[in-house]
Amino acid sequence: MSALVERTETASGYRAGRTLPLRVELVRQLKRRRTLVMGGILAALPFVLLIAFAIGGEPGGRSDTVTLMDTATASGANFAAVNLFVSAGFLLVIPVALFCGDTVASEAGWSSLRYLLAAPIPRARLLWSKLVVGLGLSLAAMILLPVVALAVGTAAYGWGPLEIPTGGALDPGTAAQRLLVVVAYIFVSQLVTAGLAFWLSTKTDAPLGAVGGAVGLTIVGNVLDAVTALGHWRDFLPAHWQFAWADAVQPHLEWSGMIQGTAVSITYALVLFALAFRGFARKDVVS
Repeated sequence: MSALVERTETASGYRAGRTLPLRVELVRQLKRRRTLVMGGILAALPFVLLIAFAIGGEPGGRSDTVTLMDTATASGANFAAVNLFVSAGFLLVIPVALFCGDTVASEAGWSSLRYLLAAPIPRARLLWSKLVVGLGLSLAAMILLPVVALAVGTAAYGWGPLEIPTGGALDPGTAAQRLLVVVAYIFVSQLVTAGLAFWLSTKTDAPLGAVGGAVGLTIVGNVLDAVTALGHWRDFLPAHWQFAWADAVQPHLEWSGMIQGTAVSITYALVLFALAFRGFARKDVVS
């Protein structure tokens, strides 16, 4: 009897897994102004640094210690690495928080969320589609920056090895592989911000609140990591490992720091994503 009732209540040909296809959601998000603006900002950063170096001269250390910034004009690979270095701590947090925090809350703010669920799109399916697209756009943003920086840097400073501040160099082929490792790790390290933004997005109808909350909590994590009095407790903070990718631009690739950072980040992210799905499944959607 229950099977008969289910068949009569479900439209012929309806498949929950086919509702809100990823392609449809991706096209919707790509057409939004905030996506285009964010892409433009990231693509413009390498040109801003190029102009800064042209006006101020080649970067040089003010002490005897040579840093990655001091090698920015050595080659296109160095220029790309410097762009990642200056943006990983904050700038790359913005697109992750934006793409993952704005996605559900914006539908609620537009009063279209309840209509999507009435389509009917299962709640888990709706969240899954929006999460995958949000993470995909976040990854695309992190790839866009070094690709543009590599092209701009190569045109300005030439194609050559990646010079390491501590001495030595990586040939262009190896440098390209290491930069891929760096981008992959930065993306994984930002999963905590993505989880925070996505969870907050299911809790509020204000996109700015979700995005701002995720960015704010990420900043709080950075501040706590700067408190050396916390000692080994800082090892449990995702911010403590955000620059572990620096081990990838060394003569010998060191994985230990990135492995620990990946474990911490994924653990937090999985908990936050689970909270988002669990809370949204029980939420009374009225907007």
